[in-house]
Amino acid sequence: MLNATKLWTGAATAGDALRYGQAPGKGGNGAVLGARTTTVSEAPTSASARRPVVFWNITRRCNLRCVHCYANAMDKDFPGELTTAEGLRLLDDLAAFGVPAVILTGGEPLCRPDIFELAAHARDLGLRLTLSTNGTLIDFALAERIHAVGFAYVGISFDGMGEDHDKFRRMPGAFQKSLEAVRYLAAVGQPVGLRLTLTRRNYEALPRMFELIEQEGIRRACFYHLVHVGRGEALRPDTLTHEETRRAVDMILDAAADFHSRHVPCEILTVDCPTDGVYLYTKLRSRDPVRAKEVRRMLEWNGGGANGSGVGCANVDWNGNVHPDQFWQHYAFGNVRERPFSEIWQDTSDPLMGGLKNRLPLLKGRCRSCQYLALCGGGFRVRAERAHGNPWMPDPACYLTDKEIGLVSNGEPG
Repeated sequence: MLNATKLWTGAATAGDALRYGQAPGKGGNGAVLGARTTTVSEAPTSASARRPVVFWNITRRCNLRCVHCYANAMDKDFPGELTTAEGLRLLDDLAAFGVPAVILTGGEPLCRPDIFELAAHARDLGLRLTLSTNGTLIDFALAERIHAVGFAYVGISFDGMGEDHDKFRRMPGAFQKSLEAVRYLAAVGQPVGLRLTLTRRNYEALPRMFELIEQEGIRRACFYHLVHVGRGEALRPDTLTHEETRRAVDMILDAAADFHSRHVPCEILTVDCPTDGVYLYTKLRSRDPVRAKEVRRMLEWNGGGANGSGVGCANVDWNGNVHPDQFWQHYAFGNVRERPFSEIWQDTSDPLMGGLKNRLPLLKGRCRSCQYLALCGGGFRVRAERAHGNPWMPDPACYLTDKEIGLVSNGEPG
């Protein structure tokens, strides 16, 4: 995850200590952007020492059938999901292990009847809790319950404007329902954010999306690069070309700068493509060399993909299987019914787990020789595995040219 607002504009954001090992200070509008500030005392001494942020798919059931869903979720009962008692024990273990945050996701997490019991237990344990939802089930009464139980942040998925979003969600009227959810949550004082997966169907609508963000007072926006897993496999023709990706990232950076200059309080991030950090850094070198040096230091501390999946990010699915992140549903390290998450996560006898925790020597091709490897960390490994059948091959989403990363045409150092 790359904080474009922090790196491109210098604004202070809530996760600076955890993400970049840096005290937040104050932003250009006199405030720290984000739902809750992480202090330096709470942050690890290095990114590789971080406990993982845990994405917990509390159910596979969903009232929608989104075209890009990595979980292949649908509106039916799935056997073997963790019981309430098992879920409570999992939360106990996560809290004792010291994870910085737990994201309740799905499917649609609000389809699970005991979600508020689980959330209340997490709150009582002191866990920072986020809700990832499509928003279509939220009315005013449910918004009040979400706020009362103590979610730090609610992320609602928008993948286009109006009918474009509805087609993505396969539900007429989904956009309006999700927009109403944003307004209900805002009315009760619940911090809310927007999440969008970039595709050829929606990237040209980004300017309109930023207008919506400002109009609705949305305080956080995350833009995900598409990963071809689950139903997302069928979206390969809708994947942005490298040139289109550059244009999309340029629009995102322009919006971050515009919001910052006008004191619009919104934190903008990109997700699942560490190349974005290198691209931002190379653009910044020509416009502000002094700040570029500081950004490089922050990117090197963060480590990009090298400290992501399998290190700083984890997934527990609906049946209790533990994965490197939520896009690795086809590979599990173990199950929390058999061993605690904390034990599974520290067991490097699994070759993939061991490799992800020390991946740089294993990388192949242009990643291995890239002059920016310390900033990017080799990209997003599941995307490489899906494309090549080998998790250590280059990430095909890297949109920098061989020349830009210091290679000659044959992929060797120049």
